[in-house]
Amino acid sequence: MDNPYEGFQEFIDQVPPLVQPLLIAGSAMVPYVEGEGAAAWAVIAGVHPVVAGLAAAAGNIVIVVVTVLLGARIRTAVAGFRSRPKAEVLVAVGPARLVEPIGTAESARPAKPAKPKSKGRTRLERWLVRFGVPTASLIAPLALPTMLTAAVFVASGVRKERVILWQVVAIVLWTGVVTALSTQILTVVA
Repeated sequence: MDNPYEGFQEFIDQVPPLVQPLLIAGSAMVPYVEGEGAAAWAVIAGVHPVVAGLAAAAGNIVIVVVTVLLGARIRTAVAGFRSRPKAEVLVAVGPARLVEPIGTAESARPAKPAKPKSKGRTRLERWLVRFGVPTASLIAPLALPTMLTAAVFVASGVRKERVILWQVVAIVLWTGVVTALSTQILTVVA
């Protein structure tokens, strides 16, 4: 049987060996591709499985850490903004001036209905409550990208260090499993 991946492997062979891990890491930063997809892609392309797995895991970890740190900063900023006392402005009413907090007029308006949560986010939050961060981190890649999972955890108020720890564990575990499976499948098929 001919190699169905020969053209793809020849293309990857044209890329310098030192650049190949960077391509793998870059592709692992894409949602839904992530470490697992990037590792499988690299193994099929003929990259050594250890290099493929390490580069894919590293790329996925980098983007998750950036997502968590950025999400934590945004959450802190939003929480700080919401907890600030409303500013007061002087409102001229006839000959007397009254002090009125900003936003009084807005508070009289009816609130907009909240957007409904997506099915994936609802499932993830249910897992988080039911299983805790460690188990939810390990199960979530079956349904959602790790960076989205991490962002939801941080938005839910989970400490960023805990999110990073368990997301790294999940990324290393899943990328390792997929790399090993890809290697085994490729040896059987080829």
